[in-house]
Amino acid sequence: MLKDKIVNRKPGILTYGITPPKQSHTPEKISEIAQKQLERLSGIDMDALIIYDVQDEAERQEQERPFPYLPTLEPTLYSNAYLDELKVPKIIYRCVGKYTERELSEWIASDSSQDRYAVFVGASSSKQQIRLRLPDAYAMSHRLNDRLLLGGVLIPERHTARRDEHLRVIDKAQSGCRFFVTQATYNVEASKNFLSDYYYYCERNEIEMVPILFNIAPCGSSKTLGFMKWLGISLPRWLENDLMHSNDILDKSIRVTHKIFEEIFEFGLEKGIPIGCSVESVSTRKVEIEASIQLVKDIQSSIAKKLEPTEPDQPVMQS
Repeated sequence: MLKDKIVNRKPGILTYGITPPKQSHTPEKISEIAQKQLERLSGIDMDALIIYDVQDEAERQEQERPFPYLPTLEPTLYSNAYLDELKVPKIIYRCVGKYTERELSEWIASDSSQDRYAVFVGASSSKQQIRLRLPDAYAMSHRLNDRLLLGGVLIPERHTARRDEHLRVIDKAQSGCRFFVTQATYNVEASKNFLSDYYYYCERNEIEMVPILFNIAPCGSSKTLGFMKWLGISLPRWLENDLMHSNDILDKSIRVTHKIFEEIFEFGLEKGIPIGCSVESVSTRKVEIEASIQLVKDIQSSIAKKLEPTEPDQPVMQS
């Protein structure tokens, strides 16, 4: 169970992330999209489905958004009305700055008799107009619903410049976050630097580490790559060059992201850090979505092999 893995800080949690359909779609179109997602997801052995809450983020970037921002269906509504037959836990993202205190408090307090999962997301930049601050949302959750397991957002690349991302994570954990999901990861060095500082700080201060799900997302075109960069996803220059000059950018990114996660996962196992994985497609192109579905199956196999118990050495019989 997802709750058991989170509470007991187990490695190997595996999730898949989706964005709800656009609000502008007809009910028939939304049902069609949901049915396709259900068909794809039904064959995946995963711990949870992540459903994102999308915000504009125009204030975060001076560059024009590569794809126009269109509001999406509210994630809880989409989960309950269209994805109920998918019997896995749903982790609902909430961009808390979009909501009033009353709106978020009602959502937090709802369905308090069952386990629920959420990731609270703060403002995308200091320029963004918000209705509610992230610390206030954490406090509301703690006060209103002890069966809502909270997660937080982690950006390892931010650690490269500020070297304090591990302190942010610890502060959020002390505010109630039981697990974290990273931004899409293409930079192994930044991820391992963060994990190293996080591990040694926790060891020194006798703090228990919480599960961290590293997000990986395939890239199937130069347009997708441009959008990922606009979102703030960091790619080393050499890797960006390799992708752009590849004969098959999607195949190259699939192999690279799989290898990236395996290296990070192995690093976590060596230090006892509970690492997991979340896979998504930032593109709506069918070929990229289907590639991400295959990727999560491949990651599941890799995790299972790494976590399977090893047979103890047999004693040598003396003659």
